Amino acid sequence: MKKLKILNIVGARPQIIKASAISRAIAGEFADDFDEVVVHTGQHYDRELSAVFFDELEIRMPDHNLQVGSGRHGRQTGMILERLEDVIISEKPDCVIIYGDTNSTLAAALAASKQHFPVVHIEAGMRSFNKSMPEELNRIVADHASTLLVAPTNAAFKNLMAEGFRPENIAPYDINNPRVFLTGDIMYDNSLFYADLAEKKKQDFLSGLGLTENNYVLVTIHRDSNTDDPVRLTSIFSTLKELAEKNSMPMVMPLHPRTMIALRNRAPELYASLSDNPLISIVPPVSFLEMILLEKKATMIITDSGGVQKESHFFSRPCIVLRRETEWVELVKNGTVKLADADREKITAAWEYFMNNRETLIYPGFYGDGKAAGAILKEVLAVFRS
Repeated sequence: MKKLKILNIVGARPQIIKASAISRAIAGEFADDFDEVVVHTGQHYDRELSAVFFDELEIRMPDHNLQVGSGRHGRQTGMILERLEDVIISEKPDCVIIYGDTNSTLAAALAASKQHFPVVHIEAGMRSFNKSMPEELNRIVADHASTLLVAPTNAAFKNLMAEGFRPENIAPYDINNPRVFLTGDIMYDNSLFYADLAEKKKQDFLSGLGLTENNYVLVTIHRDSNTDDPVRLTSIFSTLKELAEKNSMPMVMPLHPRTMIALRNRAPELYASLSDNPLISIVPPVSFLEMILLEKKATMIITDSGGVQKESHFFSRPCIVLRRETEWVELVKNGTVKLADADREKITAAWEYFMNNRETLIYPGFYGDGKAAGAILKEVLAVFRS
């Protein structure tokens, strides 16, 4: 039987990692079913996206790199649309796979659907219900341009139904009659795979930072809502410094360059006091394997990242989220993630709750069995193989 040709579209490092689960499954169980073409839009320039990055994570190199680079939302999305449209028309895939909610996700959904190539949206149905976030607009439009919508959680599946998607639709499927499918989260596949790889390749990483397992807090902060507002920035970091000192708890902070610059420019005295504090280790951004290891071995995680919230659950670690809302509402309802915004009292209360209740927290299997990639590819075959 003829193989299905898929275009696997990525635009940033997290999407490359997500797509690697699909690529591994195609290289293994589904080698006779798919021809895969990987397209990297180049949305985010990242000096770590070198041959070493792909080799370390055992990821195949992209077949196309559109080299769009960073820029304002409209300009960047437009450039991806223009360049990606040429690739899609040239490659003539049976379907186009997109991930999440970046500008690359939006542009790929539009470029493919306008040329009548069906779209598969992995991580469909995720909602923060805050349309002031560019990501929220991207994910909504991507969902409504897709033929196969892969929801990672029950909450995401219910969001799609609330917007009018019908699980009872029957084949043949198209953009007007889409298929909605509930599976596990593809990042759970990756977290299991890369946690094992990290243990093998990064055995001495923690000790090199002076850290011991289950005796430090991991902190990641990168969102412009936190870095670009001096009041929020100061509130967050001064609170974390106080908590580290009060509890004699080491903190490791792999800080995004934006965060480092913001601290130096907007709160130089606070930055100096953090840098001089023996309990706080401010380090440059770490590799993906190093990050996975830091998450897996931490006592607790404090972050404003959506992906890190999920990974905290994968590794059964409580997580304080420095945002007003989250897409991963099931984690908040479960009590293992607490929304604290940039509020000193909320951050402190969440810290004290987790430190006093760590042994009683439960981490249900919201995100499947770690075999989402295989389930997704079986569904792609069922929907698109004629």
